[in-house]
Amino acid sequence: MLFSSVVFLFTFLPLTILLYYVTPRKAKNAVLLVVSLIFYAWGEPVYIFLMILSILFNYFSGIDLARNEGRKEEQRKSLTITVVVNLLILGFFKYYGFLIENINAALSVQIPVRNLELPIGISFYTFQALSYIIDVYRGKVNVLVNPIDFGAYVTMFPQLIAGPIVRYADVEEQLRSRRENIYKFGQGARLFIVGLAKKVLLANTIGAVYTEAAAQAPASVLTAWIGCAAYTFQIYYDFSGYSDMAIGLGKMFGFEFPQNFRYPYIARSVTDFWRRWHISLGNWFREYVYIPLGGNRVSVLRHIMNLMIVWLLTGLWHGASWNFVVWGLYYGVILIIEKYVTGRLLAKLPEVIGVLYCMFLVMIGWVLFASPGLKEAFVYLGRMFGAGASSIFDRHALYLIKSNWMLWIFLVVGCTPVMHRLGRVLLWDEEREASAPVAILYLGMFFISVVYLVTETYNPFLYFRF
Repeated sequence: MLFSSVVFLFTFLPLTILLYYVTPRKAKNAVLLVVSLIFYAWGEPVYIFLMILSILFNYFSGIDLARNEGRKEEQRKSLTITVVVNLLILGFFKYYGFLIENINAALSVQIPVRNLELPIGISFYTFQALSYIIDVYRGKVNVLVNPIDFGAYVTMFPQLIAGPIVRYADVEEQLRSRRENIYKFGQGARLFIVGLAKKVLLANTIGAVYTEAAAQAPASVLTAWIGCAAYTFQIYYDFSGYSDMAIGLGKMFGFEFPQNFRYPYIARSVTDFWRRWHISLGNWFREYVYIPLGGNRVSVLRHIMNLMIVWLLTGLWHGASWNFVVWGLYYGVILIIEKYVTGRLLAKLPEVIGVLYCMFLVMIGWVLFASPGLKEAFVYLGRMFGAGASSIFDRHALYLIKSNWMLWIFLVVGCTPVMHRLGRVLLWDEEREASAPVAILYLGMFFISVVYLVTETYNPFLYFRF
């Protein structure tokens, strides 16, 4: 079920809110668990059993870790088994086909490959469960004795399918005792509407431009760059819009989820970009992979190896394809270069030069990310730099610019703090309750978004496939 769907907006969400707020406090987590399982089963009726299995397995694994407290060897064995089982389940569904296809190609054999549908959100809820298990082992959080609370944590529908990845440590206290109020609900509703508008009005619209530009064959250099720019904006407004909706929904139910985006397209370096983009995933890899490997408190060669391991895993986390592997290694190499070669130079550059440098490299990365395979990615990159392009520019490229000029302006301005600062000066301050004009503005955004939902057919979330 999509957040940006009529059935969610006018059936599932209102009924869930009503049920949640009329339920006694002691049973609210049970309500969240049940509605979250319904939410997931709506789109994945078969894989709901896999999710329940994951919940039960990780719940009892946490109990086992707590029971063996003080016996490090037993705890270590329990942790190892739990992590391996979680990764094997994730690996089977996500990488089984990729592995067999590469074995067939490398050894010239014909092992049959059965295409398995990837369970939606499995990467996200597996990482959440692992964060809980690892933190229990480290003694950073208390074990959850109540299975309902643990199930609610793993399945919580606002961030179940595409994040942000919420570590148990971030919501441990909130699961036990949180307070809902009209002010927080209003904050959440406003944030949800902003995310919905980003998704429906901006991401979907520019996504159509990307589809049109990418379909041109042969295409001009300018058309290829327009397509790349369109996808660059589409994935930002699509994913950050989903994150806004998820965080907003969390507030409506009394939770505070971590921020997932912080204006990544104004970053002055790729290192800064990855501190601003998909923050929860970066924090997860830093906490549970990078630091255990030694982080940067090791020799230069070991630090380089640590970075490459993290970024190889980051690429693979996003998908079972060589273009994702290359995408991850691409960023690993860039971050190493910035760390040891160009870091000081970048810090001295004018801000606009730094932003342009960063966006150029990020846009190249998005071609690797968006392409169905490595071959297609290199073909598209070649076209952007003149290899295989029909011309430098053509009428179609100019049409894509002229017919969408106002959209391009909104996209550029919207991914900077300008709109937010302007709104705080002219309309509202987030620390105060919204005024009537602000409420009308948000209701207008919601109404226009719903009109677009009803009239348009293109509406998938890009990150659902990860």
